[in-house]
Amino acid sequence: MGTALIYDEEMTNYKLLWVDPTCKIEVPERLSVSHEALVRNGLADRCISIPVREATDADILLVHSEEYLEAVKKTPYMTLEDLKEFTLQYGDVYFHPNIYHCAKLAAGAALQLVDSVMTGQVRNGMALVRPPGHHSMRSAANGFCVFNNVAIAAQYAKKTYGVKRVLIVDWDVHHGQGVQYCFEDDPSVLYFSWHRYEHQKFWPHLRESDYDSVGKEKGAGFNINVPWNKVGMKNSDYLSVFCHVLLPVAYEFCPDLVLVCAGFDSAIGDPEGLMCASPDIFAHLTHLLMNLAGGKLCAVLEGGYNLTSLAQSVCQTVQTLLGDPVPQLGNLDGPCTSALESLQCVRSAHRPYWSCLKHAADMPTSDISTKRIRLAEDEAKKKEEENSTEEVSWPVPLKRVSPPVRCASVLPDGVVCPDGCKHFSSSEDLDPTTVSKLRETFLKDAEDPDALTTLCSLISLTEDMQRNEICSGLALVRDVTMAKTCVVQHVATARDNRVLFVCVGNGKVPSHITKNGKTLLVQISSEETEDDRSKHYIHVCLKKGCSDTSGFLQAVFGLLLPLAYEYDPTFVVLVRMPGNGVSDSMWQQLTGLLQGFAQGHTLVLIQEAEKSCVGPTASSLLGNPAPSLAQLQAPLPEGVAALERLRKRLQANWKFLQITARDIGGGDEL
Repeated sequence: MGTALIYDEEMTNYKLLWVDPTCKIEVPERLSVSHEALVRNGLADRCISIPVREATDADILLVHSEEYLEAVKKTPYMTLEDLKEFTLQYGDVYFHPNIYHCAKLAAGAALQLVDSVMTGQVRNGMALVRPPGHHSMRSAANGFCVFNNVAIAAQYAKKTYGVKRVLIVDWDVHHGQGVQYCFEDDPSVLYFSWHRYEHQKFWPHLRESDYDSVGKEKGAGFNINVPWNKVGMKNSDYLSVFCHVLLPVAYEFCPDLVLVCAGFDSAIGDPEGLMCASPDIFAHLTHLLMNLAGGKLCAVLEGGYNLTSLAQSVCQTVQTLLGDPVPQLGNLDGPCTSALESLQCVRSAHRPYWSCLKHAADMPTSDISTKRIRLAEDEAKKKEEENSTEEVSWPVPLKRVSPPVRCASVLPDGVVCPDGCKHFSSSEDLDPTTVSKLRETFLKDAEDPDALTTLCSLISLTEDMQRNEICSGLALVRDVTMAKTCVVQHVATARDNRVLFVCVGNGKVPSHITKNGKTLLVQISSEETEDDRSKHYIHVCLKKGCSDTSGFLQAVFGLLLPLAYEYDPTFVVLVRMPGNGVSDSMWQQLTGLLQGFAQGHTLVLIQEAEKSCVGPTASSLLGNPAPSLAQLQAPLPEGVAALERLRKRLQANWKFLQITARDIGGGDEL
């Protein structure tokens, strides 16, 4: 299996034929620069090229009315004046004699991508298409969009492949109202959109783009709108919404297919979005979605009007789909007040519909602070922003280098190395001083050559990982307590290293290693422990233990991932304690998610008694998607309450744990 790339130069063969200040940014180069960047960076050659086909009338009529389709069919034969006149009945769109053909290709490309993923020809993929689609409605073109590509793809997947649940993630900076209208009463499609809104002052100026438009009738709760009420949103704001809203709900929904309205006008430098999220954020957003639906993910291009950030963002997305290590972001400073206000409102609005949000805070008791800005000041600032001619600059994303070895394993004799995983044996001896120190510290002068060999192999493996010669590692050890202490102490000795140490299950952990701040230790278990209120030692107690999958996921999304993003580790150690109770599928989900940190440098330690999970663990480390968790039961109320108490205690030190504006005392500033 691989990653599909669908592109046809024919979709560049239309353009604006008259003067229109609104539509002038939608140019053919949007498509050509994106594809050229993929070719230049060697990514196109690594993808499986899938030919484009035209969508049929029957495909288009899955979403659009026959009257609208027949009207668009006439556009190739219209004069320039007729095209202008035809355009006037719709909003912020233009027509060209070739646009009907290109629109059929764009919708057809999305369908080809769905076919390729659903039939197992590829694992995932991206369709570079034009015109975009998410604004197009049943009987109207809108916002540069003619046919609603992703909505058609969702309906097609349900009809052709019997898909029961589709997740649509719309990270374009504009609200995809066409998608919302299509599915707002349909509980089989969960639609998530974040978008620049500014309390309805930003296009498309719709009341139903706000957080309280949650869907209708049977679809209530299946429409999630996150309004950005200020410009300048950063990586931290995007990640907070994913961790505290989208991922918990998406995992509870348990989709069979993920479709992404991949608009990159939400990246820095875009004249429409005016946001400050860097292109490499899309590597992380993509990675966080890739373990849903068994990895079946289809990204379809929408907006993006800064040709530089557009091309960079497309490359980041495709490279992640290909399975390359995700880049480190750095400088994540937590969500801003405005983002927290939106986050609080969204979580509260959806509290009645999703068990993972039952503990969400109430709505703000007064008008949210970003509404309490005098209109004159707000309008003056907005006008100044829009009239600014100052060029926005940002660093070029660093080259993402995949190590020669994806995964290496340290296994005892008699345990077969999983397919695709390299059996690790140190190519050179450790220096005698290190060996002597290992013996004195961990073996207490006892003669145990096997234990010493294992420790030496683990140290050598970590050093190869830190040199980026190996991406991830797996070790099956006799004494996991000794191994984890040895590894963490060794890795933390490097001056610039920050170790994320995640321990799943009951048992003693070396909490003293957190004292210098170079190790963040998070343990998830069923045991109560003394609360030492250490910033870097965090114990999460689940009353039913790690077998409580719903509670475990709450801990992962509400605590572990936000903490990890803020800590920004350079190395991850994941430990599976004996008798932990976590299911193999949940373990694989956790292993996959943690590879989004430290450029994928994750070492997993497993006790010999747990050797049955070596294969599933190696599969995740090799980049294979985890099995779906199936639809989840509601987490235990007392467990949720305990997690909420822990989050509130920790949020003073960890900004990514904040989920309401009052958590930081309010205020109007970004």
